[in-house]
Amino acid sequence: MLTFESPQFEDRAWVQPLLEAEGGSGCEYNFANIYLWSRAWPQKIARCGDRLLTRIQGALGLSYLYPAGRGPLAPAVEALEADAAAQGRPLTLVCVTQEQKAALEEACPGRFRFEEDRDGFDYLYDINRLADLPGKKLHAKRNHIRRFDDQFPDWLLEDISPANVPECVELERQWAAIRQEEVGEDVNTVSEETVAVIEALYHMDKLGLEGALIRADGDPVAFSLGGFITPEVFDVNFEKSFGDIQGAYPAINRELARLIRSRHPQVKWFNREDDMGLDGLRKAKLSYYPDILLVKYIARTGPDASPRGR
Repeated sequence: MLTFESPQFEDRAWVQPLLEAEGGSGCEYNFANIYLWSRAWPQKIARCGDRLLTRIQGALGLSYLYPAGRGPLAPAVEALEADAAAQGRPLTLVCVTQEQKAALEEACPGRFRFEEDRDGFDYLYDINRLADLPGKKLHAKRNHIRRFDDQFPDWLLEDISPANVPECVELERQWAAIRQEEVGEDVNTVSEETVAVIEALYHMDKLGLEGALIRADGDPVAFSLGGFITPEVFDVNFEKSFGDIQGAYPAINRELARLIRSRHPQVKWFNREDDMGLDGLRKAKLSYYPDILLVKYIARTGPDASPRGR
């Protein structure tokens, strides 16, 4: 029987090569995401040959990620199925891409039923489009940034570093308090997202993250940070600003793309992750006209494998 353990910083040394060997573009295949969200939705990891196994207690109850890595797939699937059976559950795989779906059908023919998961689709953009904002479709984004430039003509871009991390943390706390008040939550509680953001900021080196901050009139007004899924795909883990500062979000989006392009010319794609089914977030991500809408599925085995058998 496999032994699943909570991810630790040192696990990145063996996990990251398996994630990169998978060669996928999904945001789940980023060690930072596995680590940072392992408290909000308990995630534990194990190794089966040259494949990473990830167990999740999330919205669907017990589920697993597709076994990322290289080598035979069927033994890893069988190991997951045995682990699920030991807990009295059929095997459920989440965030399965079309390529992974095809691999599962080839390795385990007829064993899975697949349900498209629209809320989990990732939004991928050509890094050059985000960095340059060309063409009529992105005219509105350029206008928003011009208004930001007009309001803050002397704004500055900085790398996120130990020197300004406390300021980013304070921006996150203010952002979270505003959002909690808007949705009627207790402003004295710390959300799971804020915990993840703060941990990401303080442990960027250990998690392989890079980020940028915009400072206007001496104060931080926006920041963004992320890390690599593959050498060609950069994942934007977090992006924060204040909604009442017009153009701040498009500005930090553009500036992070420019920064990553200049440092890592091999990067072709920015993955801005999924929209979680939130209408506002979906509208915002569609407004940049994604080059790829990464389709994902839920895959189930067993008699209750139909979409209603959750």
